[in-house]
Amino acid sequence: MLTCMNSLKIAIAGCGPAGLAAALMLHGQGHEVIVFDQFDEPGPVGSGLMIQPSGLAVLDRLGLAQATLDRGARVDGLLGLEEHGRCVLDAPYSTLGVPGAFGIGIHRASLFGVLYEAARAKGIAIETGHAVTGSTIDDAGRCLTFATRPPTKPFDLVVDASGRQTVFDTEEAGMLEFGALWASLPTQSDDPFSGNLLEQRYRRAAQMVGVLPIGTRAGEAAPEVAFFWSLRRADFEQWLQTPLDEWKDEVRALWPETDVLLDRIETREQLTFARYSHRTNRRPVGDRMIAIGDAWHSASPQLGQGANMALLDAWSLAQGLAEGRTLEEKLRLAISWRSDHVWLYQWVTKLFTPLYQSSTRWHPALRDRLLAPVSKIWPASAIQAQLMSGLFGFPLASLGLKLPDYEALSPPASVSSIASRT
Repeated sequence: MLTCMNSLKIAIAGCGPAGLAAALMLHGQGHEVIVFDQFDEPGPVGSGLMIQPSGLAVLDRLGLAQATLDRGARVDGLLGLEEHGRCVLDAPYSTLGVPGAFGIGIHRASLFGVLYEAARAKGIAIETGHAVTGSTIDDAGRCLTFATRPPTKPFDLVVDASGRQTVFDTEEAGMLEFGALWASLPTQSDDPFSGNLLEQRYRRAAQMVGVLPIGTRAGEAAPEVAFFWSLRRADFEQWLQTPLDEWKDEVRALWPETDVLLDRIETREQLTFARYSHRTNRRPVGDRMIAIGDAWHSASPQLGQGANMALLDAWSLAQGLAEGRTLEEKLRLAISWRSDHVWLYQWVTKLFTPLYQSSTRWHPALRDRLLAPVSKIWPASAIQAQLMSGLFGFPLASLGLKLPDYEALSPPASVSSIASRT
């Protein structure tokens, strides 16, 4: 990573993957960095996510790729079947053409732990327990303001990594029709799931159930999976009133093998309802300020790119600060290196999400009758793999990144054919 000639005083709002990764990189360049977080104890929000090759390229340069894999689970592809058992999504990482490539399913707590422990080991200051309400600026710099404490001292730069509910962008986010119920559940050796695939079942696009292996969290005895069930936001209150066993029967009807997981859901409190939005901050750069991650762009998790895009944003910010001459130029460079890739994935995600989460009938018909057959034929199969991996649009080269040595990270998968597992 490039170093900077002039040290800056930098405040980072948000202690998620974007904020922690940016803190590690900017601290490594010699900047004075303080991370601010609203929680009394910083921690993750949510269940499982996918680290794609694009995000792993950043973690590898931070020296954290192996630690991430050790806490997560190797995922060799995505497999989706419609309600009658026909395969409509078969996306192995092997079609990328990168020897040994894979994704990593990981609990958000585990990814947080990898980044947070690295930040603490570097002595990076993290101040908690105060929600950021905004900022003020004068000739001395930009100060963060809070609900329960005085403003900070002036900083040369404020990095907004506070997520899609950022207070720095007042434009209302476009909430999506569908969210999802999530739970992290322990697994057993005889569970009827592959262990190295993200598996999904669909009833048209109105119902989806998925299982993602996410490794073993610190303090847990068994590996876990992230279990998720798509649900319209408008139907959530009704779900709260529905007997839990009645909902479980609905899930079993779509995917009977999930019975073993449903038996481990004993109370409604084990499930969290996640709401999703699609938004883009039209002005991610301001005077002594920049937005990264979901504070800049958020979308449906259908392509699994959120954390990966955030990691790329953080890397781009560090590169911009190293290469630019003035602060304005540094921030402009950071955004310019990411803007095309961000725009591309915002639109691709917007186009693809209704194929898997929508109330229409023609979206899943298009998915099953046209896209599924075409995706098995080159070059469509390669494009699908590029989209899934976060590499569509070639985001790494402009940032000076390259894919990690997968064969050094993990031995080859024992089974190469995803479809053979159906």
